[in-house]
Amino acid sequence: MPEDKQPQADASGSPPQAGEETATASAEQPSAAPEGAGQPQPETPNFEARIAELEAQIADLTDRLLRAHAEMDNIRKRAEREKADITKYAITKFAGDVAVLSDNFQRALSAVPQHAIEQDSTLKALVEGVSMMEREFLNVLERHGVKRIDPLGQPFNPHFHDAVMEQQNPEVPNGTIVQVFQPGYMIEDRVIRPAMVVVAKGGPKATPAGKPAEQQAEPAAEQPPEQQKSQATNGNDSAEPNNGTA
Repeated sequence: MPEDKQPQADASGSPPQAGEETATASAEQPSAAPEGAGQPQPETPNFEARIAELEAQIADLTDRLLRAHAEMDNIRKRAEREKADITKYAITKFAGDVAVLSDNFQRALSAVPQHAIEQDSTLKALVEGVSMMEREFLNVLERHGVKRIDPLGQPFNPHFHDAVMEQQNPEVPNGTIVQVFQPGYMIEDRVIRPAMVVVAKGGPKATPAGKPAEQQAEPAAEQPPEQQKSQATNGNDSAEPNNGTA
């Protein structure tokens, strides 16, 4: 056997025993660490925070869904309203153009003197024919929702009437329409063309809407006859240009 393979003797000269070699090797090796020592422990999940987060997401998604439904409902209603308006006012431009024909009918009728109609039977028949054509024309317009505005004797309404002149007339309430230069037209509830009118001024205050006619006549009845006669004498029947007030 080679020399490096032989067991060495200790100080006493006797070779080491097998048990002693094992004990020495065990003493020299470090002790093994316990299982799991030094490893990070798993954190305990926070269920309450997770539940709160999910509930917040559900609330946000629910709010978005409700807003989307409301927006879609508004779009649907707006589309239905626009469709109804288009159907109702589709002939607005056409009605405004053909309204001039009615004006021409009136001009033709007003151009013929009344005494000439009574004296000439042929002219009378012609005038009656033109009047029938005008009435039928207005009936056709009315069947399609177009109506004429002829406000003679009615209170002035800036939404339907256009006051071009004022006239002193104390015999009627202030603001009453005493003359119509040109009738107006409206389709359904929309004005196509306002009526051009002359408005009276200088008379008593106009009666509010809905007030009985008996109460309207009381102030005039209480005035002495001399005062009523003086008001009628001082009244000026000539028309004055409107300065912008009706």
